[in-house]
Amino acid sequence: MEKDNTSSFERFILVGFSDRPHLELILFVVVLTFYLLTLLGNMTIILLSVLDSQLHTPMYFFLANLSFLDMCFTTGSIPQMLYNLGGPDKTISYLGCAIQLYFVLALGGVECVLLAVMAYDRYAAVCKPLHYTVIMHPRLCGQLASVAWLSGFGNSLIMAPQTLMLPRCGHRRVDHFLCEMPALIGMACVDTMTLEALAFALAIFIILAPLILILISYGYIVQAVLRIKSAAGRKKAFNTCSSHLIVVSLFYGTIIYMYLQPANTNSQDQGKFLTLFYTIVTPSVNPLIYTLRNKDVKEAMKKVLGKEGAEVQ
Repeated sequence: MEKDNTSSFERFILVGFSDRPHLELILFVVVLTFYLLTLLGNMTIILLSVLDSQLHTPMYFFLANLSFLDMCFTTGSIPQMLYNLGGPDKTISYLGCAIQLYFVLALGGVECVLLAVMAYDRYAAVCKPLHYTVIMHPRLCGQLASVAWLSGFGNSLIMAPQTLMLPRCGHRRVDHFLCEMPALIGMACVDTMTLEALAFALAIFIILAPLILILISYGYIVQAVLRIKSAAGRKKAFNTCSSHLIVVSLFYGTIIYMYLQPANTNSQDQGKFLTLFYTIVTPSVNPLIYTLRNKDVKEAMKKVLGKEGAEVQ
């Protein structure tokens, strides 16, 4: 027992794609590019949401929260990934692994709930347009955002310690490129059925319950859109919600596949590529899908850039 406790605080080895060295340089460039795009795109949304008074609406308040979340999510995992891809050292400290696991779990949970909150916002905008400002008042928006953040971090506060405390019998090789829960559970040298059952039960509240709320919201939205007689009105309503639906599909598709089945049912390579997708691709395309093709954001960018140009002159 003493030996196992001592070994548990040694450095972990993140195997990642080290068995395919020819892929590592390519992945390093790809991951770095997507990371920089994530920071640029999401920082742009946050700054525009703060600087332009036209974007001081519930929709952009939640989008700014999502952008901040995506920046934190990628920054919590990608720098370590780049370090391991860029050199021979594939290790991570026990503390670093614990912090990474906690924030990956927490921020993933926050995004699940936040996407449901955003779906409710779209429901109120499309189905209750005359009462929208009354329903989505600033206090409620703040409370909904707080629920999302507290839910994600509360879930991680339960699951991260349980995962880290599993006996590993000296095993230090994590067959992944980050400290993710399925990979760490797979290292355990004891029966993990109880922990996996707990993870599944919590996933019902963090993943499935928000998804059900999203589907119900969009069920009402579809009914409301079908009642709109003008083609222009239907197109506007569809454009209002299409971006959110695309991101929900991308995010939930990979998350459900990864977390709502036993840890040993996937091939490791498949799990790695799925994780790579929602770690680097989804956060980088969120700004593009949601707002960078949005008319309001384009106008806000013109205003901000115009002001900066005038100040320079």
